[in-house]
Formats: sequence, structure tokens, C-alpha cells
Amino acid sequence: MATPCFHKDMIRFESPAEADKAAGSCEDCVKIGARWVHLRMCLTCGHVGCCDSSPNRHARAHAMSERHPLVTSYEPGETWRYCFVDDVYVK
Repeated sequence: MATPCFHKDMIRFESPAEADKAAGSCEDCVKIGARWVHLRMCLTCGHVGCCDSSPNRHARAHAMSERHPLVTSYEPGETWRYCFVDDVYVK
């Protein structure tokens, strides 16, 4: 049986389009001149950060520091959502 996510009530944005983020970049990586692999968007506040495959893992760092555990892919055509705290994909 899959572990449920107990943070779904924190979702404020259902998709990247709702967050109205047009930057298409990890702002934290841009500030330090770093590169990223993929982008993730916080479903609570719309912050865009780099994925765990990126050297700086800014999406996860944001999730932990702000206590916003839910992210979605910010990549074209991807629609999955994930909870860092519960370590599960969320529907």
C-alpha cells in the first residue's frame, strides 16, 4: 500500500501556468552563476528551483527552509507532483 501525502492542503497552485512564472530558470542558480538539469515549482508559493539531479538542489532546499514540501515539474509536457517530506508522488 502506498504511503499517503499529508500535505495536500498546502497546494495553492495546480500548475506552473497558474503561478505566472515566465522566467524559466532557477533564480538561485542564476544568482551564483550555476547550471541546472531540470526545474521544479513549489506548489505552495510558485518558487522555481533546480531538481535533485542538479548540483545545488535548490527546489529541495526551498522546500525544507520554507516548509513547502510539494513540487511539480516545471518541464514542458510533465505533469507529476511530488512531496519531499512524505517521499511520494501526489495525485
